[in-house]
Amino acid sequence: MQEVELSEGKLADIRFALLKWFEKNGRHWIPWKLNADGLPPKPGEVIDPYPILVAEVMLQQTQLKTVLPYWEKWMKTFPTLLELANANEQEVLLLWQGLGYYSRARRLHQASKVLLNSIGAKDLSDTHSWPKDLEGWMELPGIGRSTAASIVSSAFDAPSPIMDGNVQRFLCRFLAIPSPPLKVSNQLWKFINKLIDTSKPRDFNQALMDLGYLVCRPKDTFCTICPVNEYCIAYSLRKVASFPVKTVPKELPFSVVGVGVVINHLGQILIAQRLEKGMFGGMWEFPGGKQEQNESIETTVVRELKEELSIDVDIFRKLISLEHIYSHKKLRFEVYLCNLVKGVPLPMASQQVKWVRYIDLKNYPFPMANSKMIEELGKYFSRNNLKSS
Repeated sequence: MQEVELSEGKLADIRFALLKWFEKNGRHWIPWKLNADGLPPKPGEVIDPYPILVAEVMLQQTQLKTVLPYWEKWMKTFPTLLELANANEQEVLLLWQGLGYYSRARRLHQASKVLLNSIGAKDLSDTHSWPKDLEGWMELPGIGRSTAASIVSSAFDAPSPIMDGNVQRFLCRFLAIPSPPLKVSNQLWKFINKLIDTSKPRDFNQALMDLGYLVCRPKDTFCTICPVNEYCIAYSLRKVASFPVKTVPKELPFSVVGVGVVINHLGQILIAQRLEKGMFGGMWEFPGGKQEQNESIETTVVRELKEELSIDVDIFRKLISLEHIYSHKKLRFEVYLCNLVKGVPLPMASQQVKWVRYIDLKNYPFPMANSKMIEELGKYFSRNNLKSS
């Protein structure tokens, strides 16, 4: 990336224009960025870092509009760091259910324990006892540079620039960068470190994020009302749509997974808790596994349940077929209802197994793809007048 040099005078003009725009048009209502009175904090005012920590971890892979209801529910359940640190992992995962990327929840839980240990329960209410620099936050599980910067900027009004997706997109257009953002990360950080307003860093960071969200959007941009369009190289070239430069997406690997929902004579359903490792560690699932080459999907289900649980089952009905796309793979789940024929379920490839009533499934954290399976299972119970409670 070719270095773009702007004089300090132009940088000052850009900062002024951004802050002026933010004052009238910014999102001043984001709940975790308000002080205890529900008002936007004044320059230099310190606000509670805990709600910001929770929100920023949720926002790592998820948009604000999706995060809001999860954050609100979270803060009602775990209103303080102490309550989160003292919670068990199953409670945490259950509350996170549906938000995806569940390793974030486990790391947030771990981070709360580390913070509690370093700050001490009696000092948690004193915001000045919390880490105030990037290094202190980046030592915590799951906290990277941009997340740490957002926490110290939002809570302590520290001059640490943020590089979320909105800011990244704005910079790539503003500088007309001819390479994908990930390839020029260091240069982007170098520029934003020069640009940040050190007198009002909290407002400046939020101004950039809001500009990217409201004006410099992925599509349907509003360049004519952008407060800094006269400095934007992509706008001057009339090539805004060409930036950021996109990487060629890789084709996701595809697999078919056979799932067995085993129902016993009492109408109870067999579920298994995944091992702690992996993307869905500690969560619950209906047992199953990948279809092998030249294997019927029904054979897959029977084989997997034998290998995973040491039981023999008889398939009696197909429940549902559904596809789910993850960040790194695409799966099609073929889900079958099964009877237990022989054996006592053993956790051969899981932490534990349980027989549970349908109505109690809501008390166990499942990966998002399982929600449709559970919904369809409820319909089956209803149609066949089976007891679900």
